Amino acid sequence: MAMPLTTTHRVFNFSSGPAVLPEAVLREAQRDLFEFPGAGMSVMEMSHRSKPFDRILEGAEATLREVAGIPDTHAVLFLQGGASLQFSMLPMNLLTAGASADYVITGVWGEKAIAEARKVGAVRVAGSTEAGGFRRVPRQDELDLDPSAAFVHVTTNNTIYGSQWRAMPDVGSVPLVVDASSDIFSAPMDVARYGVIYAGAQKNLGPSGVTLVIVRKDLLARSSPSLPTMLNYAVHAEQGSRYNTPNTFGIYILGLVAAWMRAEGGLAALGVRNARKAATLYAEIDRTGFYRGHAEVESRSLMNVTFRLRDESLEDAFAKAATAEGLDGLKGHRSVGGLRASMYNAFPEAGVEALVHFMREFERTHG
Repeated sequence: MAMPLTTTHRVFNFSSGPAVLPEAVLREAQRDLFEFPGAGMSVMEMSHRSKPFDRILEGAEATLREVAGIPDTHAVLFLQGGASLQFSMLPMNLLTAGASADYVITGVWGEKAIAEARKVGAVRVAGSTEAGGFRRVPRQDELDLDPSAAFVHVTTNNTIYGSQWRAMPDVGSVPLVVDASSDIFSAPMDVARYGVIYAGAQKNLGPSGVTLVIVRKDLLARSSPSLPTMLNYAVHAEQGSRYNTPNTFGIYILGLVAAWMRAEGGLAALGVRNARKAATLYAEIDRTGFYRGHAEVESRSLMNVTFRLRDESLEDAFAKAATAEGLDGLKGHRSVGGLRASMYNAFPEAGVEALVHFMREFERTHG
């Protein structure tokens, strides 16, 4: 029996993740969902060791390497478990016996990362902005870095507080490791500078369920054979991300997103567009004082714009009215309240313009 057709209406999705995907990617996936070209079956049905999936996985990696400038010195892994598993997996692989690692804490995710690392080995807090409510990232002169550390861990962008590193700190010769889940490839990135970059895919790269890990190949030697197999970077690198069955459909979508990024002009063009979107919204927040930004100006995120109303009692009404107007996902994280507009790579500029128009109308009627 055929299912009845329904009329759909896509809203502007400001959710922090899982987040908006490029419309072109969704349409291509929809077209190929029933039968992937040349395979006679859906991507969700094919073996992860089949030749059609070989093309999908190898194509996704090759396109990512091209778009992001990932050098041959780094392995690209498609894993599972999200960034939260990397909080444990990273120190298990890189924090060798007798060594210590430095963590810079700029929000909840950094706190969670160091809490898991403490279960593995010795760690130090090399810098923190907790005392100021995580409204900014530290200055270089505020960091207490150990030149003999196994690695330095930084969270590049803080979804909850709306702060972002505009430039990575200088950590000398120590491997720089970053959780880039919420701003990965939102602008050009010198991948060669990093020991490890990891990110859950569900914000800028694809659907939830895929975790991208980019690791410098020389660091794979630190992965001890005594580690559980599924937690060993070296094993996953040797097996081409297919020691076990990976998230095949998620990798397929990630490959489509990488191709979309290339078609949009690459990371440089996306960076310009993302900066323009954020500047438009911050200008409205700063315009009259009816709204106020949470993060300090020099640390403001281009991905997650966090703000409050001067009269905080109006915030629930704002979020509900915005949702009714097709502006979804604007309520702030439950731990800090307020409002948050997440605007990742695929979020359209028309959505920012619609939000600004709504904000002005809300101010007119409630100001």
